[in-house]
Amino acid sequence: MPMHSKDVVIAALNRNQSVLAMTLDGMTPEQMAFRPDETSNSLAWLAWHLTRVQDRETCGLSGQEQAWIADGWHAKFGKAADANETGMGYTPDQVTASETSTQLILDYHEAVVDRSKAYLEPLTHEDLAKELDEPQWDPVPTVGIRLVSILSDNTQHIGQMAYVRGIIEGKKWYPS
Repeated sequence: MPMHSKDVVIAALNRNQSVLAMTLDGMTPEQMAFRPDETSNSLAWLAWHLTRVQDRETCGLSGQEQAWIADGWHAKFGKAADANETGMGYTPDQVTASETSTQLILDYHEAVVDRSKAYLEPLTHEDLAKELDEPQWDPVPTVGIRLVSILSDNTQHIGQMAYVRGIIEGKKWYPS
């Protein structure tokens, strides 16, 4: 039976969720807050940020309100109900102020992945090929291309997190 492209996206979301959990497994609060230098991002910030981006971008496609606001995650993180806050442009002090518990980040990520998969399930090939109303881009992106962007963002940040974990532990580290 042929695999639908949405199933590939769902598989990638599941894989990223699993690798994120493995990357954060056993990390202490001090390790979660570690930054290689004062302008770098911490494991906690990277995990929160990649989840915020996925929440915002997937909800932008689905037309749903973000879990960040609809499910009150903003309050659990002690932040404003701002749909555009993803941590982009944060100063080092703002990154430090974003430190939070690993379990809270993983719970938020799970909620976002669940919502993302619920959005993806009914999509058809035609839905994935639909152009977005974003004429500022050439070529104009499709739903499928936006999903690739979300996966790329997730994967890059999880890779950064694995690298930082390796720095913390003083060895090459990759979740297995």
